[in-house]
Amino acid sequence: MSDDERLFVEAMTGVSPISRGNRKIMKAPDKDSLRPSHAPKNEELEVMAHLSDLISGTAEMDITFSDEYVEGYVKGLDPRLMQQLKDGLFPIQDYVDLHRLTQEAAETRIRDFLLNSQGRGLRCVLIVHGKGLNSENHIPILKKRMPLWLSRGPVRKIILAFSTARAYDGGTGAIYVLLKRAKGGL
Repeated sequence: MSDDERLFVEAMTGVSPISRGNRKIMKAPDKDSLRPSHAPKNEELEVMAHLSDLISGTAEMDITFSDEYVEGYVKGLDPRLMQQLKDGLFPIQDYVDLHRLTQEAAETRIRDFLLNSQGRGLRCVLIVHGKGLNSENHIPILKKRMPLWLSRGPVRKIILAFSTARAYDGGTGAIYVLLKRAKGGL
């Protein structure tokens, strides 16, 4: 007898079969009548709507996101511009630091900062969201929300691309944002 078989026999010692007395066979519920036990949070609804847009192809941005790296760009953007942004070749004209802000305050600050920057004619800005080192369980909450915040609402209309910053500009704790020209051109 092998070790695995011996362990199985030992584990099964003293186990008795379930009686067949009052067994009932339940019919599977109708798929159309299934509903969650509680309503999803607004944040979950936003994420689901965004994922739905991505799947259906109606989202205006292609977004890549991992634990370390974030990037997104409007469809049709010249790949050379995206590469220049990823390489940190655009001069950073302004920045905003989100350290110690709540999610709600950070989202508002980003929106106001980006709209103001684009209105001032700036093209490349830096958002310092942090790495989550001071967050509970060291989870970078703001970083995880960045793709959603940059691809919805009024800011999605003024952003050409965004990408995780190079190490000398904040690395995985910051993101470059390339803005459209104020007159609407690329």
